[in-house]
Amino acid sequence: QVQLVESGGGLVQAGDFLRLSCAASGRTFAIYPMAWFRQAPGKEREFVAAISSSGGTAAHADSVKGRFTISRDSAKNSIILQMNSLKPEDTAVYYCAAKTGGYSGRSYYTQLYDFDSWGQGTQVTVSS
Repeated sequence: QVQLVESGGGLVQAGDFLRLSCAASGRTFAIYPMAWFRQAPGKEREFVAAISSSGGTAAHADSVKGRFTISRDSAKNSIILQMNSLKPEDTAVYYCAAKTGGYSGRSYYTQLYDFDSWGQGTQVTVSS
């Protein structure tokens, strides 16, 4: 498996921005489809954004489309989540995930069960 470490979370005000990073270590000779999920208190973990192994294809949840952008830095085997125009409802723990096997020919994956490696999460809190 690959080890994932998120960073960049924090406390900001509504309208501010944050940039989350997820660095992969371990089996870094391969580049995996990856994604960001988030989990707010009392709620289920939900999909935020996904990106293909090449970085050429990406998808974003409707709730963040136009505000968040996922990208990858293949040289550093990491992914970025640029979050602009943050809202209080974006408050959650944000998790990075990687799919290291069992590919089905898709460019990216958006379901929890697609991913086998997870980071510990980074807290994002947006005050109104």
